[in-house]
Amino acid sequence: MWCHRLSHLQSSLQDLLRGRVICWALQQPSFNSLFPLAVHWHHTASKYPNCAWQQHEDHFDHCRSASCYNSKTHQRSLDTASVDLCIKPKTVRLDETTLFFTWPDGHVTRYDLDWLVQNSYEGQKQKVVQPRILWNAEIYQQAQVPSVDFQSFLETNEGLKNFLENFLLYGIAFVENVPPTQEHTEKLAERISLIRETIYGRMWYFTSDFSRGDTAYTKLALDRHTDTTYFQEPCGIQVFHCLKHEGTGGRTLLVDGFYAAEQVLQKAPEEFDLLSKVPLKHEYIENVGECHNHMIGVGPVLNIYPWNKELYLIRYNNYDRAVINTVPYDVVHRWYTAHRTLTIELRRPENEFWVKLKPGRVLFIDNWRVLHGRESFTGYRQLCGCYLTRDDVLNTARLLGLQA
Repeated sequence: MWCHRLSHLQSSLQDLLRGRVICWALQQPSFNSLFPLAVHWHHTASKYPNCAWQQHEDHFDHCRSASCYNSKTHQRSLDTASVDLCIKPKTVRLDETTLFFTWPDGHVTRYDLDWLVQNSYEGQKQKVVQPRILWNAEIYQQAQVPSVDFQSFLETNEGLKNFLENFLLYGIAFVENVPPTQEHTEKLAERISLIRETIYGRMWYFTSDFSRGDTAYTKLALDRHTDTTYFQEPCGIQVFHCLKHEGTGGRTLLVDGFYAAEQVLQKAPEEFDLLSKVPLKHEYIENVGECHNHMIGVGPVLNIYPWNKELYLIRYNNYDRAVINTVPYDVVHRWYTAHRTLTIELRRPENEFWVKLKPGRVLFIDNWRVLHGRESFTGYRQLCGCYLTRDDVLNTARLLGLQA
């Protein structure tokens, strides 16, 4: 049933509502206080009982009729630029599950009411794009997140799905019993994604020989950071496999950047906001042997979706951050204060999760979320790994039924 009779709805639609329908998934205590002049009503038959409907004169529709939308390719057929910007429906009809528009040329658009709810702006504001569990060292250790066996990862969808589910929730995941070779590590990576070839090659293999102009190719300690901040799109996923270590030290440090950012949001929201708006340059300059590169990436430290304020990427690397010349001086000073607040959270000992990489245990890191570092080490240490394309990892997860 509708809270207003159908005849009254149709009259209201004809008199006041002349464009696309927008469904507001209301969470506020009083819709009237926010929209005192709006005519609205509630649909109680739908599975979205707290939904009110409002229409505007200046919105287009996303018609899913056969002539407007190809359901086989899931692509739009209608040329949006060919639609009159002032078009208005000739008639509007409503039943228990569907809203119908008949246009001046006789074309009929049908909207499933649940589809309208799912695709409304207000509905999307309340929806999380990527479910996550934020963690510090204690939270992660108490969760006892299981690793996945190499054979199960490679040979079963169940093993792969379990791995990806943990990876999406926590931003890190482990695969055990991997033969300690570059070839098997590559085979593992290719199970979920294309390998992203960069200036470091396709699969990288390194020791502390300083064969590249990067601190990672030394025995020095590395503070927490995300990789490839100097790319316009930082690499999405990083794979690490320690093939051999004959010495001491070298533990890997992992910090959930989103957990730290959430602490900043709660304690100093204005500083979180600044870190999400000030664009920074990160730079990589290399002139070692045959390797000559000059990479520059630009973006804020914190990257959020504008419609729901959800954090989706942290770009944090004090080694590669370039001169700040993209904003006025007074903003620079405030930015340093905000950056210090975030750094304090990232460096809290309780936020540090330390793990010793060893042959046979492969670590996957969400480079858009989890910062990594290492303690200094002695002896001979041999690692291999690669970067994965984020889109392909998420694609694999969706095909296995996960929200990604």
